Order: sequence, then C-alpha cells, then structure tokens
Amino acid sequence: MKIINVKVNVPPECNVIIGQSHFIKTVEDIHEAIVNTVPNVKFGLGFCEASGPCLVRHSGNDKILQKKAAELAFEVSAGHFFVIFIKNAYPINILNRIKDVYEVVNIFAATANPIEIILMENKEGNRGVIGVIDGSASKGIEKENDIKERKELLRKFGYKS
Repeated sequence: MKIINVKVNVPPECNVIIGQSHFIKTVEDIHEAIVNTVPNVKFGLGFCEASGPCLVRHSGNDKILQKKAAELAFEVSAGHFFVIFIKNAYPINILNRIKDVYEVVNIFAATANPIEIILMENKEGNRGVIGVIDGSASKGIEKENDIKERKELLRKFGYKS
C-alpha cells in the first residue's frame, strides 16, 4: 500500500465539499439538492464511479467549476469519491441538504482553504480517501479580544444576532 497526497487549490471566491457516496444516482441527486436549496449558487460536481466503466461522472451549472470538479475527481480516482466546487453560497447553506441525500455516506471536508486529500492505494491501483488536511495548524488559543472579533464576524455575516 502507498499513501498519495492530492493538493486542492480551491478556485477564488469558491468553497469545496469533499465526500463519499455509494451509487451513480449521486450525481443527479446532489445536483437537485444544491439547486433546490440555494437557487443562485454556481457549482460543479465530480463523482468517481466505483464499478462498471469506472468513469468520472459530472454535473453542475457552471462549466468552469464542473470541469475543475471532474478533473479533481479524476486525479483522486477513489471509488465513490465526490467533489463539489461552489460559488455564491457557503457550505453551511447546503451541507445538511447534501448530507440528506440518501447515497451520501461521508463528508470529509467543507472549506475555502487549500486542502490535501490523503489517499491509500493498494497493489491493484485502487484508491480510497483516508482523510484530508484542511488549512493550517493552530497557532494558539483565542484570548478575550479574539473571542470578541469572532463574535463580531459571525454577526457581520448574519449568522448570529
């Protein structure tokens, strides 16, 4: 077995959601879940089929994000892996709806940070995601001023009142 790291540079003004599913129907169901939750969202989705022709299936309403998602899914090439690049929305806006899609079994990350996908590859060349590295290491523990800034930021975004 060997470990492979795939670096993901999230496109500007975008977020990425990385997950695992279990059925080809995932592509259409996630597509519908996204557009029915946030109508103005722009997104691209790539999904690695794990049997049969083992193609990267893809969908979306933004051709550039769809191409990036399909290319990343192909680079990862892990069975039932999916990636969604979103613009004009945040993961918090659609994450629970994606988790409600019957085929979705796991979400590895939802972020705007550059991430690394950690894969394990067996001797047959088959791959599985074993985790992700999301962002940077912690640099300290927040102090009173940091708490104040965090609370102000959440209120500025409208997530708290």
